[in-house]
Amino acid sequence: MLRRVGLSLLVAALALFGLAPAASAGSLFPATIPLPNGFQPEGIAIGPGPVAYLGSLADGSIYKVDLVTGRGRIVSTGPGTPSVGMKTDARGRLFVAGGAAGNARVVDTRSGRVLASYQLASGTAFVNDVVLTPTAAWFTDSLNPVLYRLPLSGGRLPARAEVVPLTGDLVYQQGFNANGIARTPDGRDLLVVQSNTGSLFRVERNGVTHRVAVPITLTNGDGLLLRGRTLYVVQNRLNTVTALRVRGDSTTVVDQITDPRFDVPTTVGYFAGRLYLPNARFGTPPGPTTEYQVVAVRP
Repeated sequence: MLRRVGLSLLVAALALFGLAPAASAGSLFPATIPLPNGFQPEGIAIGPGPVAYLGSLADGSIYKVDLVTGRGRIVSTGPGTPSVGMKTDARGRLFVAGGAAGNARVVDTRSGRVLASYQLASGTAFVNDVVLTPTAAWFTDSLNPVLYRLPLSGGRLPARAEVVPLTGDLVYQQGFNANGIARTPDGRDLLVVQSNTGSLFRVERNGVTHRVAVPITLTNGDGLLLRGRTLYVVQNRLNTVTALRVRGDSTTVVDQITDPRFDVPTTVGYFAGRLYLPNARFGTPPGPTTEYQVVAVRP
C-alpha cells in the first residue's frame, strides 16, 4: 500500500513541475504481466483501483493481479467450467460469463465467494461476454440468438435471469456469433460484435438489433471496450485492436493498434492511460507449463 501511495505522489509531483503529464502514471507500471503457467486466460476486468481480474478457460479460477507491481494470486478457485468475459462493479462484485457451461456467476472480489449462480441455458450454448448498466448485467450467447439479462434493482442480485430474444438485422450463422458487448455512447442501448461475420450491431433493450455501419470488416471481433465515443474492438487472431469513433449507427476508424507481444488477445480493459489485454494464445497447445501474459499498450 505504501508503495502504491508513493508511486501516485511521485507521478503527481512530476506533473506539477512539468516533468511528466499525469497520464504518464501508466508508464511506471509493468507493460507485460505474467500469469500462472497453464492458466488459459480469456476475460479481463479492471477496478475498482489498480487491480485486474482474469478468468481461466481451463477451470474457471479467478486471478487477481496488482497493476502496479505485477504480482497476483488466485482469489477464487474455479468450478471446473470456464470463466470467459467478466466485469466488476463498484460494490466489489465480479460478473462472470461461463462459456460452454451455459451459466454465469457473481463472485465477491474480496473473499472469492460465489454470491450467486445462474444457469442461463439448458442446451448447447456459449455464454461469452457481459456488460454492466445501471440497471442490469447483460450476457451474450455466441450460439443462441438471445441476450441474458440480470436485473439489478437497487443493486440487488435477482433470483433468476431473463432471456431477451435477438431480432432484426443480426442473424445468427454457423460458428461464433454475438461475442463482445458494450454500451452505446449515449447509454441507451448496447453494442454487440458478431465474430463470424465481423459485423457490429446496436441492440435495443427489447432485443431489436440494428446494423452499425463500419468501414472495415471486424474479422474475429471479440472483446469490446467503450471509452467516451471510442469503441475498442479486439480482433483476436488478427492480433489487432481497432478503435472506432461511434456516432449513432455509423462509425469511423481512428486507429488500429498492433504490438509484437500480442498472441491472440481476446478481451480488453483500461487503466491509467493503457489498454490491458490477456493473450489467450489459441494457436499454442495448452498445457500445464504453457506461459501466458497480460500485455499493456497505449491507445
